[in-house]
Amino acid sequence: MDNYVPRLKKVYKETIAPELFKELGYTSVMQVPAIKKVVVSMGIGEALTNKKLLDAAVADISQITGQHAVKTRARKSIANFKLREGNEVGVMVTLRGNIMYEFLDRLINVALPRVKDFRGIKATGFDGHGNFSLGITEQIIFPEIDFDKITKIAGMNISIVTSARTDAEAKALLTKFNMPFRK
Repeated sequence: MDNYVPRLKKVYKETIAPELFKELGYTSVMQVPAIKKVVVSMGIGEALTNKKLLDAAVADISQITGQHAVKTRARKSIANFKLREGNEVGVMVTLRGNIMYEFLDRLINVALPRVKDFRGIKATGFDGHGNFSLGITEQIIFPEIDFDKITKIAGMNISIVTSARTDAEAKALLTKFNMPFRK
């Protein structure tokens, strides 16, 4: 297991990085954009009244990503939502290294094509600094989730952090990874 290299990581090193180096006209291989980390998060607003939903969300995200998720707390109180500072209201996990590449592989090649009426991802999720975020409305698109054991269907946010300096470089990188952007 020590010499195992994820498929996407191998593809990046052997084909994607050299292609981007030529296409974008870099002078050093260190300028080629790479994916640094992937952050998967899920906000559970009803967790204020039902704590079991938060535990179920931790189990779901942990099962999807293969890494234990942590509960996140509210940063400030909002009276209209009956929210107090410090209440647990979401879960998140940060993926790096081999686990990150495995998750991206499953997301791009297995989960996204399972979305109902899928026509591609909008390319508006870039933040201006080369990072991309997308929202998924149902966690059941991942094959690891057993549909019968779901307590509540919830959406999730996926943020892909890259070392690209511009959105154009990041889009070129993700397109090479076969991210299904809308044409």
